[in-house]
Amino acid sequence: MTILVTGATGTVGRRVVEQLLERGEHVRALTRDPARAADFPAGVDVVRGDLTDPASLVPALDGASALHLITFGGEFFAPLETGEEILALAGKAGVRRVAVLHGGGDTPMESAVRASGFDWTVVMPVEFTANALEWAPGIRSEGVVREPFVGRLSAMVHEADIGAVAAAALTEDGHGGREYLITGPQVLTVGDKAAAVAAARGAAVELVELTEEQALETWRGRGMPEDVIAFLIDVYRDTPPEGRTVTDTVEKVTGRPGRTFAQWAEEHAHHFRPGA
Repeated sequence: MTILVTGATGTVGRRVVEQLLERGEHVRALTRDPARAADFPAGVDVVRGDLTDPASLVPALDGASALHLITFGGEFFAPLETGEEILALAGKAGVRRVAVLHGGGDTPMESAVRASGFDWTVVMPVEFTANALEWAPGIRSEGVVREPFVGRLSAMVHEADIGAVAAAALTEDGHGGREYLITGPQVLTVGDKAAAVAAARGAAVELVELTEEQALETWRGRGMPEDVIAFLIDVYRDTPPEGRTVTDTVEKVTGRPGRTFAQWAEEHAHHFRPGA
């Protein structure tokens, strides 16, 4: 069985590839830039393709029986409008199962997947643990994290657990027509996460709370679009219940508990140390 993973060099896509390999599956990894997949293990079939250009996926879909999709196709999560075309090509190629990574709201790609005749699964993770990598430059240079709304709660999820749930959906029966809300096993504040990073790197991390105005200035300085900034302010000021309530999805689907943020911090401690 060949499984095509789109967005394969992304934060979650890499973990889907990893988890499928652990299951012994043959993985075909789609990316717009194959150079970014140079570190993939031997045996992964890296192919070039662009989800905004469905015709470019035809060679990648040849012989594939399952397909992992993402919902965005550009900078700052521009939604893909090509879902129906891609799924039509997938059907012609013989794909039977489709998993789609939820994009945080209604998207044309996810709507197309739900309306399709495939054995589909929507993978709906809350905040990624990898978001904490945004702190790495400040921690390396100053030992400081600067964030607004530091008391906000998050049941953030390890990307490997997202990949594991997607891999199960792509390879096992019983996941068709399901929506899987995926969280980590704990609810944490920003301070909790900063403390875990400090413990992992073996040095203190100071937490500085930004005002909302300071956060807006910082994000605009990074070139973030206003709609993305508005989304961040909304979810940081008042995290939706699903983002701060632990689910047992990971354990139910994979048979083992979800990975903790502390585990993620240990795995990525080198990013937070000077000289990284």
